[in-house]
Amino acid sequence: MSKKTQSRSRELWRPSNKDEVEYEPWQRLTLMRLESDTRTQLASKRHRLEHSLSVARTAEHLAVMYGVDPFLARASGLLHDWDKAVSKDELILRAKRFGIDLGVPLEMVEPLLHGMVAARELPEKYPHLPSEVWHAIACHTSAAEDMGPLDMVLFVADGIEPLRRDSDGIRKTRSLVGNVSLEDLFWNAFVGGIVYVLEGGRYLYPHTIDIYNSLARSRALRKKASR
Repeated sequence: MSKKTQSRSRELWRPSNKDEVEYEPWQRLTLMRLESDTRTQLASKRHRLEHSLSVARTAEHLAVMYGVDPFLARASGLLHDWDKAVSKDELILRAKRFGIDLGVPLEMVEPLLHGMVAARELPEKYPHLPSEVWHAIACHTSAAEDMGPLDMVLFVADGIEPLRRDSDGIRKTRSLVGNVSLEDLFWNAFVGGIVYVLEGGRYLYPHTIDIYNSLARSRALRKKASR
């Protein structure tokens, strides 16, 4: 493989302005509204806003590559960090009001809550968006035992978007884009996230072990069935 081909292969993960998606007029207008609302919501969090816009573009790019609805992917990316605009204390209060119960004090898993809270708040604001969008947003940090294609696209996009600081794990996931299945791409990102938490001595959400085991069993069954 030539150096030029290798370089191109390594960059398959990166969205390009040349890869514009043709949307229906109503979809284009919806995305314009979502982006405008996101810019307003995250106006005081410039870094978070730039990240959300980048995740949206990356999710759209991955969706096209892996045969997932790019409109839903971009919408999910725009809204996934909606509740990063509120304070940690307020986020925990909202989670409690919604009855979110993760089996441990919510203060211990606060970084996981913003997607779960947004997935409960935003359907009323955007009733025309389907439930798949809210499921993807709810599990974009924690993952889930029932990850669908849109869930996987958003989870990966959140981890590899171009503004993310480089690391060995991120480089590995980026290198796999377009070279492995979406399921394998997500698996690498998910396991890499667990390793990151463990290596940093951070608190690991206990249910992550259950999610890992469930996904591992599903992967083993799929591989066995394909033989």
